[in-house]
Amino acid sequence: MATATKTKTKTNGENPNVLSKAELLGTERRWQRFGAPVAAGDSLNEDGTPDYGVFGPGSAVWDVLLHPAVIVFHNCIQGFAQTKYKPIDAAIRDLDPIARKGRDGTLTFFGAFERLQRNAGMHAPMWLGDTTTAKLMAKHLHNIHRKVKSDIIDSGEPELGGYSASDPRDAMWASLTEMHPMLRVYEGFAFRDGKAPHRLPAATRDQFMAESAAYVRLHNVDAEEVPTSMAELAALYDKYSPLFQHTDTMKYYPPTGEVMTDTMAASMKKNFTFSQLRAIGPLMSQAVLFNTPLTGVLSGKFRRSMGIKQGSFKDRWSIVSAKLVLPVVWVMQQPPIERYFMRLMWGPDGVRLIESARVLHKKVKAERAAAGVVA
Repeated sequence: MATATKTKTKTNGENPNVLSKAELLGTERRWQRFGAPVAAGDSLNEDGTPDYGVFGPGSAVWDVLLHPAVIVFHNCIQGFAQTKYKPIDAAIRDLDPIARKGRDGTLTFFGAFERLQRNAGMHAPMWLGDTTTAKLMAKHLHNIHRKVKSDIIDSGEPELGGYSASDPRDAMWASLTEMHPMLRVYEGFAFRDGKAPHRLPAATRDQFMAESAAYVRLHNVDAEEVPTSMAELAALYDKYSPLFQHTDTMKYYPPTGEVMTDTMAASMKKNFTFSQLRAIGPLMSQAVLFNTPLTGVLSGKFRRSMGIKQGSFKDRWSIVSAKLVLPVVWVMQQPPIERYFMRLMWGPDGVRLIESARVLHKKVKAERAAAGVVA
């Protein structure tokens, strides 16, 4: 969903569209909202025990989240999947900074990349920080999203009504479309246990959803509606299926009929400088190149919501492409490349939180294994 950030203004006649390597990477300020986040386990609860935050070491969510494949591809699949929920897609179309900048002609390739870049890094404190850190960031996002609302989701389907990013329905789906795609990309792309990517056991998938519920409830949601198993999640997708149905009219900005992707492309082309090539590569890797394999990684229901008919060539090809791309995916989750994407997409604080969580998680899993506890 839409979040705000401050971009450094260049002075002394500098071309604002010239991009340096340092600007591409960014500093902690790009992701921080309350100073440096406190890592899970680095503070104490009132009873003196370590505060491990929402999930903590040994959790199924940390098993998934901390895998190199998820670190590299989480931004890709979250951005891709969230826009299949029409209220989120509408909010981006109408009010997101990249859409506004596209319409006023100031968007650059770096601007589009930087918007994507902040996603995981701003969520990491909620997933890998202590409880206070998680609640502070959740509250911040809720306050930002209060301004993200409109009476129209889809001008071609006025019966759908409007959207409000801070209200329970849309806040719930914003969270669920962060967590569920994370699970899918782990099952589809994560090489682990000496095996190629494979589906988790049903009980582990349910555990992942049960743990995810605690995160979803950090936001302004109806706690009774939050799913705690895969079956409940599937039922929820069915309940809200009209909000996941593809329509061509979604692309039109209601006040003017402009197409967001067209105005964005025109603005980025107009503002192109050769230095923007620094942003184009990462932007393509995170938002374009893997879209077909990611389509295959997501569920059949997601593909139906995209207007892809079951059994069609596009449907079958997306599934096949998710397998054909695995050699590339394997390379991208190796340490040097994972490290590059970790710093680029999660930011300096995110790197620190991930590394701290991995140490804790490994320690707890080793202790459980020594005690004969099945994870």
